[in-house]
Amino acid sequence: MGSGKAHQEPIVLVVDFHHARGPEVEFWFCDDGVDPVKKNDWALLPFMALSDGAHASTEDFSYFTLQRKATEDTPATSLFGIACTTQLDSDKLINRPAEVTRSTVQKAVVAIINEPRHLGQLREKLSIVTSAWFAQRDFTDTDILQKFWEGLKISMKNEDLHKDEHLGLSLREMIHEFKHQTLVLFKCLLLQPKMLFFGSRCERLCMIQFSLISLIPGLIHNLQDCADPAYDTYAQTVEKPSSLKTSERSSLLAYMGLPLQIFGKGSMFGPYTPLQQLDLLADYGTKSYLVGSTNSLLLQQKDRYSDILINLDEDTVNISSPSLRAALSLSAADRRWIDFLTQTINDTWDETHPARPKTHGYLGSEEFIRLQFEEYLLALISCVKYHDEITVGGVTKQPANDIEGDPALDFNLDFLEHWRHTPNFALFDRLTSDALLFSVVEPRHPCAGGLGIEDIQRRLAQQVADLHLDERVREGRETLNKHLATGHQKVTTAFNSLWAELEARREAQRKKNEERARQAATTASLDTSQSQSDMSESGLSSPPPSSPNPSSSSPGWSFAARKPPAVDLTQAQATVSAAGQRASAYFSSWGSWANERRKEWQTKNTGSPISSPTTATTPRASMSANERISVEHGVKSPVTESVTKETKGDADRPMSQPASECSEGKDVSSEHQYHKADQQTERDNIAAILESDPLSSHRTTTETTSTNASG
Repeated sequence: MGSGKAHQEPIVLVVDFHHARGPEVEFWFCDDGVDPVKKNDWALLPFMALSDGAHASTEDFSYFTLQRKATEDTPATSLFGIACTTQLDSDKLINRPAEVTRSTVQKAVVAIINEPRHLGQLREKLSIVTSAWFAQRDFTDTDILQKFWEGLKISMKNEDLHKDEHLGLSLREMIHEFKHQTLVLFKCLLLQPKMLFFGSRCERLCMIQFSLISLIPGLIHNLQDCADPAYDTYAQTVEKPSSLKTSERSSLLAYMGLPLQIFGKGSMFGPYTPLQQLDLLADYGTKSYLVGSTNSLLLQQKDRYSDILINLDEDTVNISSPSLRAALSLSAADRRWIDFLTQTINDTWDETHPARPKTHGYLGSEEFIRLQFEEYLLALISCVKYHDEITVGGVTKQPANDIEGDPALDFNLDFLEHWRHTPNFALFDRLTSDALLFSVVEPRHPCAGGLGIEDIQRRLAQQVADLHLDERVREGRETLNKHLATGHQKVTTAFNSLWAELEARREAQRKKNEERARQAATTASLDTSQSQSDMSESGLSSPPPSSPNPSSSSPGWSFAARKPPAVDLTQAQATVSAAGQRASAYFSSWGSWANERRKEWQTKNTGSPISSPTTATTPRASMSANERISVEHGVKSPVTESVTKETKGDADRPMSQPASECSEGKDVSSEHQYHKADQQTERDNIAAILESDPLSSHRTTTETTSTNASG
């Protein structure tokens, strides 16, 4: 089998980001000494080397494809480039050039080779060389880069590197992240649509595309036409196999029509594709491609530039074409097969070393995964050939005795119908037109069979696991507890605030009531003092009576009525003493008057004439000053009235009238009774006067009794 490939010596370049001109090639190392950029028209190489967003990380890698123009000796072919981008603070430079005006210097060391199978080890070497060159802090010293280029020429000729062709391509990570969608991407690659990968990390974006195409056996060694849709060298130079050696794997794969040429005429592969290359994607001659981008502007035009969009930042697959979505629908057998593979990866997953199983065994390893996809692809090819064999002109023939029904149904007939219209199937059918492939490989799906209970249980378990219910319940529980704690705090704060407000109002009301009580007590004390002062002046010792109508009284008086003020004992004693003195003076004058009358009565009875008229001294003459004031103001006590009447009777009698005329019809006993009645009346009147002062009633009564006894 001819490949049409020509050997290409590696090239090493340095791309610098100029603050005014943008990214540009600074210098290079190659055999002929001719500028490879001008020779092959690599105007977009600086933009491929310095990817969008590379400034956000200290070190990043980008992978891209380049066209090498045809010469007299070699045809046009595709080359593969890898760039390591690093940046350094300008202040750390030993010899800082004048054109360096920014705070950081960003450069990329680029290596260009003719086969991608060396990219795994080349990536590690390039990282070490770039770090060492930047550590010098002097970019004019390029001895490290020259030695790297010389060593690279020797290593590329070493065929022992063939065993490490998949170094750095982690299929375990891809299946762990995309699960059953991995099989969707694999079958989509066979249909050759416009596939667009998007991700913010350029290295991961590129490596997952290399991992996907490495699932097709032998494809990674036959990518000479992937850089330009116009290239079709493989289809023109490939030869149909004439023999089969089942003991040799390469012979078996060639006889089965592998590799399927996904990137032929009208197709291209660009692991990292800058925006400057969008014109090539939109060209009429570009029918399909597999490209990657780190620029989010493509997400806004995904319907124009993609039939299927794979967002690596969100781990989502978005199929925009309805017909493509139906063709990529997985059958029960497909889902059973990929679920088994996914479960195997999950059971052997190691977070610290994702690229290898934690058991360090074959099950779940990279080689195990590749052989599983190889078995799946060989079964697909065999079933398609068997389907074509038993179906001629739309009529299904009798199947072989050892094969039940049509095994192609397990791969989804819609998918098979779309695949038949692709360029890679046309080339495959041409290379295997007269070969009975189903006689070499059994035409049977690896997980053939209809949908069973185990499939449903496994699918439900997988869907429940995909929902991450445990994580969501845990997050929901944490959120609920957080909200409950916040709500409890808010309610507690509200109640505390309300209670504090109530306590403040209650305290304010209590202070207000105390203030009112103090004001009322002060007012009552002042009123009592004023009243006692007025009574002292008027001769009355009793306090003013409280108002019978509470509504008409002031608040101070109502409070005083409920709580009478304290009694001044000294003032009360003085008042009682004054009343006793007045009573003594009155009874003394009354005794004198009664004695004179008795003498007159005795003189009359004995017949002794009276030598001179006797002027009777009435009780009025012996009244105290307070009693006279009371009479002048119209206040008369019962004693005063009786005395006044008696005095008036005596005054109306003529002074010269004999005593016998005044006492005519009266004897001594009647006079004595009259005198006793007057004494009783006087005692009653005195008691009525002293009723207003209950505290001194006992003392007054005692004094009155003693006075009567003396009288």
